[in-house]
Amino acid sequence: MIVVTMTRLLEWRFPYVLSAALTVAVACAPSDVRNEEQSASYDDLIALFDEWRVFQRPQLIDGAPDYSAGAMAAQFDELPSFQRRLQAIAPSEWPVSQQVDYHIVRAEMNGLEFDHRVLHPWSRNPAFYRTVFPSQSDVPAREGPVAYGAIEIWDYEFPLRPDAATRLTTQLRTIQPLLDQAKENLVDDARDLWLASIRTMNRQSADLIALAARVVGSNDELESAIQLAREATDDFRRWLEREAPSKTGPSGVGVENWNWYMQNVHLVPYTWDEVVTLMRRELVRAHAFLALEEHRNRARPPQVPIATAGEYDRRLNAAVTEYMAFLEEEEVVPIRDYMDGALRARIGSFSPAEGIRPFFSEVTYHDPVVMRTHGYHWFDLARMAREPHASPIRSVPLLYNIFDSRAEGLATGMEEMMMHAGLFDNRPRARELIYILLAQRAARALGGLMMHANQFTLEQGAEFASQWTPREWLPADGSTIRGEQHFYLQQPGYGTSYLVGKIQIERLLAERVRQLGDDFTLKGFMDELNGAGVIPMSLVHWELTGEADEILQVKTPR
Repeated sequence: MIVVTMTRLLEWRFPYVLSAALTVAVACAPSDVRNEEQSASYDDLIALFDEWRVFQRPQLIDGAPDYSAGAMAAQFDELPSFQRRLQAIAPSEWPVSQQVDYHIVRAEMNGLEFDHRVLHPWSRNPAFYRTVFPSQSDVPAREGPVAYGAIEIWDYEFPLRPDAATRLTTQLRTIQPLLDQAKENLVDDARDLWLASIRTMNRQSADLIALAARVVGSNDELESAIQLAREATDDFRRWLEREAPSKTGPSGVGVENWNWYMQNVHLVPYTWDEVVTLMRRELVRAHAFLALEEHRNRARPPQVPIATAGEYDRRLNAAVTEYMAFLEEEEVVPIRDYMDGALRARIGSFSPAEGIRPFFSEVTYHDPVVMRTHGYHWFDLARMAREPHASPIRSVPLLYNIFDSRAEGLATGMEEMMMHAGLFDNRPRARELIYILLAQRAARALGGLMMHANQFTLEQGAEFASQWTPREWLPADGSTIRGEQHFYLQQPGYGTSYLVGKIQIERLLAERVRQLGDDFTLKGFMDELNGAGVIPMSLVHWELTGEADEILQVKTPR
């Protein structure tokens, strides 16, 4: 057991920058391209973006992506030419919205650079080669580093039509050559990533078993492809089990690399030290306010969790109805016809359990309205499908999860924002759940930060998060926290994005109130926030306020 105390909380600040204009600090091209002919055309940026997206994808061999050492070296050698072409575009005279698009493209190119310089997912992270996903991600693109060509089972309609069965069969046949290639590619030493990936491959094997059960007797070629994919997955898992004991190296990227990645890829204007301070503040605030809420509610009866399937269906549907009515009646957000259905489609079904359920299920079973607020994710995805952004760059999911501060930050922020807006006034014990959620997010974020600083192992990161999550709802040996900390170790900054993004949104809200005065409305704020797209919050802040101090923290590439 790790005992971690927090006897000193550092004073934190927003990193306001009192420096020259953005065009001098950020948009100006580096010296090695200043003397070249520069372009001022937004159309040039769009054309380069289209080329970049093709280049970023790996080449295919027999349908499987090629992540061999030679292929990756060739891609890395060519990357600087794309970065130079981008740097030769001078966006300083463009409207802010177009300058924002420029920085999105720059951030994506920096993401690939970081993959090659530091992260090396294809050579140090076996979980990178998991490609079967039965459930839809709740953010615009699959979370974390994932090999190209992920098989999204949820996107198929069962029973499968003949053309869909053929397409799925073709996809599944890429698993064996990809995993065979992985055995050659995985040469780096990252102990925790290797050990945790064994569990990941067990998950893929189980998912393939479940898929086989869904299609049994329907298509011989498909069933054969599933069987071969499972055999390849199990063989790869056994290979990991044999190799893992020899791995002793660290899995975190280190503080310096973490800082570069946050500032140049995710465009987060905080350093590792500043984020540690922010997360510590959120953690103690959550525990302190939870204690006050519990004191306030001490004479009230405890919440009784949902106990039956009938109760689950009734209360979850009622929760969607209540939440949607609140959003409309209290003029929180402009209502679209697809929003109710987007939430209702995610209700799920009752699952009996003895003892503690997985963390987020435990929250839902105590009060199903609470997690409907986090369901803003599904509004985002429905909006992207039904009302795509006018910018070709923002109309597609951004690479390298650089949307996380907005996507996860707003979904998390809505929990506490809706509490303060009055959603739980008639059910005060639901307020306790909001602070339990906040504590869990802060605790796992701190664990992830320490893992990337190589001060914690994955085991220690899970233990820390468990220890600081109230009511023992996050067991250290449970699948929830181990899966989360494994993911955050693979994807630097994602574990902190929930609360860092929330903090950035709160700052933006405060700034818009200051700017607009009596003209400010929450509904108007949410409308313009939605209108900016699912992009880094520093860019949203710039576009909505005209103030560039957050994006000024972003450094130019090396």
